[in-house]
Amino acid sequence: MASSIFSLEGKGLRLDTAADVEPHLNALRDNNDVEEIRLGGNTLGIGACEALAKVLETKKTLQKLRSVLSAIPGFGCATTDLTPLNQIANLADIFTSRLLHEIPPSLSSLLTALLALPSLHTINLSDNAFGLNTQAPLVAFLSSHVALQHLILNNNGLGPRAGVLIADALTQLAEKKEEARRKGDTVPDLETVICGRNRLESGSMNAWAKMYAAHNGVRTVKMVQNGIRQEGVSHVLREGFRHAKGLRVLDLQDNTFTTTGAKTLSELVAGWPELQELGVGDCLLGARGGVLVAEALRKGSNKALEVLRLQYNEIDGKGLMAFANAAKDALPTLKRIELNGNKFNEDDLSVESLRELLDERRMKTGAEDDEAGGWGLDSLSDLEEESDEEDEADEGEDDEDKEIEEEEKDQKAEKLLQDADKAEDENVALEEDKNVDDLADKLSKTGL
Repeated sequence: MASSIFSLEGKGLRLDTAADVEPHLNALRDNNDVEEIRLGGNTLGIGACEALAKVLETKKTLQKLRSVLSAIPGFGCATTDLTPLNQIANLADIFTSRLLHEIPPSLSSLLTALLALPSLHTINLSDNAFGLNTQAPLVAFLSSHVALQHLILNNNGLGPRAGVLIADALTQLAEKKEEARRKGDTVPDLETVICGRNRLESGSMNAWAKMYAAHNGVRTVKMVQNGIRQEGVSHVLREGFRHAKGLRVLDLQDNTFTTTGAKTLSELVAGWPELQELGVGDCLLGARGGVLVAEALRKGSNKALEVLRLQYNEIDGKGLMAFANAAKDALPTLKRIELNGNKFNEDDLSVESLRELLDERRMKTGAEDDEAGGWGLDSLSDLEEESDEEDEADEGEDDEDKEIEEEEKDQKAEKLLQDADKAEDENVALEEDKNVDDLADKLSKTGL
């Protein structure tokens, strides 16, 4: 019996043409049992990709396509490994040293081949530089692959303009999923969207909110480090994630919430009863924002919550106490809370209270002391001490902040919508580009 794995991984091959890759394809072509293909650490040109694609589309047993497309010049090779999932295209590291004009047709060949694999539900395209020169094949693919269930787009240098295109493509995908369901087909929800380190910014959040509203079965969302400011955060929470009642993981770390975003989060978090992980570290919640989120969690609607990431948010002693009370009274499954970089003393009684509570829960489950950080508090090595002057200033400013917040809320929301409309208008020419239209037509004719 032939091996279930076909691998050229790490051989450093430069395969420019179909003739170059042909000797390596013979073994793949003859293997009817292949479930995983590993091609990382090589560089493929247009001809080689076209030849490879013709073989890939015949491999209906394929479960994992590993290390195929990442590390386009300018980015690293690291990818997110989701090996527990079957039928995965983990696309990494075959375009190193290729010229920009080579990438779109090569990418198009491979993505078109993947459309012929109806069981392929997970696509990892991390660490590829999908700028405006190379986004067309990706947009056409994402709007057409009805089987898509898990999408990972980390560190792709999208920016707000390309971010709008990606979000709009996924909104179109939701429509095609519904069309397929009406025909009686069994179609999975888009359950996972990981799109971090992409400079999406607030200007693309209108498009992303529409996408999440359309894909309301989403369960895992990670959009860290995207330069999204408070008006964008509030908008995507209220108009997008609000519809995702089955949300289990929401990670928006390293974006800017302020009190505005924290207030929106506090108003919506009760609507996610299945939420297991909430990541809002390094989001500038502020002292008051921290209390708002903690008080919302204490209401008891998030009993499945296991992990809270709250580092570097200017949370003070009052906020710390509020989270300790929430953990004790309303979060029975909480096992991990990250609080380093905030503004309280390590010897605060609430710190000890949290440590004892989480350690007691760990021992009850029989879990080992997890050095990898699965249980308990994180290291509090970078705390800022809370000053009396700050306490007095906070008390005097709270009422004023409330008034300012309400006055600015409508202005910021309006600005967000204007920015979003502008970003989408700027992309009209791109969306109507003949290359995109031709590629979309080609993909739409590919049978699933």
